[in-house]
This record gives sequence, C-alpha cells and structure tokens, in this order.
Amino acid sequence: MISLGLVAVVVGLLIGAVGVGGVLLIPALDFLTPLSVQTAMATTLFTFIFTGVAATWLFQRRGSIDWSLTVPLCIGSALFGFVGAWANSLLDAFALALVLAVLIVLAGIYTLSSNAGARRAAFEGRPHARRNLLFMVGALTGFGSGLTGVGGPALSVPMMVMFGFSPLATVGASQVVQIFAAVSGSAGNLLHGQIDFQLAGILTVFELIGVSLGVHLAHAVHARSLRRAVGMLCVAVGAGLLICML
Repeated sequence: MISLGLVAVVVGLLIGAVGVGGVLLIPALDFLTPLSVQTAMATTLFTFIFTGVAATWLFQRRGSIDWSLTVPLCIGSALFGFVGAWANSLLDAFALALVLAVLIVLAGIYTLSSNAGARRAAFEGRPHARRNLLFMVGALTGFGSGLTGVGGPALSVPMMVMFGFSPLATVGASQVVQIFAAVSGSAGNLLHGQIDFQLAGILTVFELIGVSLGVHLAHAVHARSLRRAVGMLCVAVGAGLLICML
C-alpha cells in the first residue's frame, strides 16, 4: 500500500503539472493489487473525477483556465464520450488502442520538435474557426476516452499542443475535460459494478496531494520547459501503452 500511495502521488503530480499521466496508475494497480484489469481501469477513472475537480479549482484560482478554449472542448467531449463507449462494443478495441498509442507517441515527437515550439496557435484571430477546431479536438478526446478507457488529458493535451496552444492553458483546459470524461466513463462502469470504492478513496487522497504539488510546478516552470515535459511524457505514455499491448 505504501508503494501504491507513492505511485498515486506521482500520478497526481503529473496530472496537475502536465495533464497527462493518469494512465500510469492502471499498470501499477494491475501489478500491486489483485484487481482485474477492468476493475483497475474503472477504479482509476473514478478517482479522476476528484483530481479533475481539485485541479480545475486550483488552476481557476490562479486564473489559468481559458474558458474560451475549454468550453468547446468540454461540449465535444461530453457529446462524443457516449458515442465512443457505444463504439467500444462494436469495434476492435485492440486495433484502435494501438492506433491511439501510436498517435500519442507521434504527437509527443512533434511537440518536442523545434518547429512545433515556434508555431502560433491555430486560427489565431479567427474565433469561429478556432471554436470548431476545439470542438473537434473535444469530440476526438471524448470518443477516444469512451472507446479505449484512456483519460481525456492523454488525448486533449498532445492534440492542443500540436496545434500551438499555450502549454499552461492546454493543461488547465485538460483538467476540466478530465471531469467530463471520468464522470461519463464511471457512470457506465457503475452498471457493471467494477469500481473498488474503498481503494478509490485511498488513492484519491494521495492523488490530491500530488495534484496540489503539480499545479504549483506547472505555474513555476517556463512555458518551453512545460512544452518539452508534455512531449516527453506523451512519448513515454504512448510507448508504455504499446509495450503493455504487445
């Protein structure tokens, strides 16, 4: 339990600092507990409701959530999360998860490139086109989350950074999207009784400690360093998913 608590703190720190990282808790639960993979995923996703709420509050206190970016993302995510969950029962989830992992790796590589760091945000000065783009990013995020069980930030963060949005604003928006993805996914998991609420409560306490540290870190580092951290973490998470699947 001590090892699991330390992992949860690290996961919370990564969620608060760069948005991505929650997916790392699933293999930890699979290795350190007798839970099935399905229950580990469901329990992990449930804890993200509370880390998302806490991180959203902490980012909002610092004025770091750009709601003009966040609202279209959340609308798209909320609408298509259910579609992704429905598609999960019809399509080959393994093949789609494989594509997802590759895309996350490629997004991380692109983010780490010098050209990606120099780009302006997409559709700057064209608010209508930008809202449509963000809605599409949110839709892909929600669909991918419902389809594969991967947390929303693992998709929204690399896509938004790829399109040149500020890393800090991207991470802030991902915290809100995380709530929508976790609530919709947990509602479906409740129907199958796959959530270990006792373990979820313990994990949440440790994750919240990490989140508070991560939010402070996100506001203390330079934007370029934060972008680099996002890119490196995307590569690591995508590669980890590929290794686990293969």
